[in-house]
Amino acid sequence: MIEQKKEYDLEKRSYTFAKNVAMFCKKLPKTISNIEYSKQVIRSSASVGANYIEANEALGKKDFVMRIKISRKEAKETVYWLELIGATNKENISLENSILSKEATELKKIFSAIIEKSK
Repeated sequence: MIEQKKEYDLEKRSYTFAKNVAMFCKKLPKTISNIEYSKQVIRSSASVGANYIEANEALGKKDFVMRIKISRKEAKETVYWLELIGATNKENISLENSILSKEATELKKIFSAIIEKSK
């Protein structure tokens, strides 16, 4: 099941999120669409944290903001893929899918706030 404890360490939180997405995808039926959507959502969810780590090693303020914007974009993309998975599966995945979508949306909002404060 998905770890739901809220992390305040954003690197750890984004790592846990990507791990939970990957574990969720392992449970999906092996249909052509699920295989393709899973590849995409795993990529985008992992990219959220990877770009956040890069932002923390930024060469300057512009680089930092750009990496945070990429993290936000990847979180938005993750929501999209999770919505597609939810729309194309009738199995009992809706609760887990909803939790993951909510977390992606929260991460997106956090990155938006960081961008605003960095202006």
